[in-house]
Amino acid sequence: MNIVILGCGRVGSTLASMLSQQGHDVTVIDQDGDAFRRLDETTFQGQTVVGDGTDVDVLRRAGLDSADAFVAVTNGDNRNIMAAQIAQHIFQTTSVVCRIYDQKREEIYRKLGLVSVSPTTLGAQMIMDQLFAPEQPTTTTATSAQRPANAPRATPATPEAPGSRNNPATRPVTGATPGAPRPR
Repeated sequence: MNIVILGCGRVGSTLASMLSQQGHDVTVIDQDGDAFRRLDETTFQGQTVVGDGTDVDVLRRAGLDSADAFVAVTNGDNRNIMAAQIAQHIFQTTSVVCRIYDQKREEIYRKLGLVSVSPTTLGAQMIMDQLFAPEQPTTTTATSAQRPANAPRATPATPEAPGSRNNPATRPVTGATPGAPRPR
């Protein structure tokens, strides 16, 4: 898949490295060029773009017009929702996922047809599970966590919501050269 990620903080950089390692074509956008230092040089083989992810020209430069998926994981809920709506409505991106800290806004995202993930809700659920399930590991990381059956999932867009789409088709990765990220 060709995936554009907005935000190169801890989550964005980890996600970019994981996807790149699986062979996906990944481009990361961040306003701060220094943020790209978080990318794992041994696994990330994608591209980087410095700019505002709510700017249509920046998104176009990042290749969103031909992307299969867009992920917004900046620290700002408003920026994430705005960028996600641009990806969904202007670029007609097949799959759009955004992080939302304020779980009270999840209903708004759902009504807009956006898939959202709330680390606030997921983190609280994982802590609660640890309190009441002592057989679970005491340290949970992205590589060791198993989502408990009762843990909240990403909030999917409802089928009748605007912008609700099927999973994108995958395509081969082209043009990725091993080594450091390449700016566009």
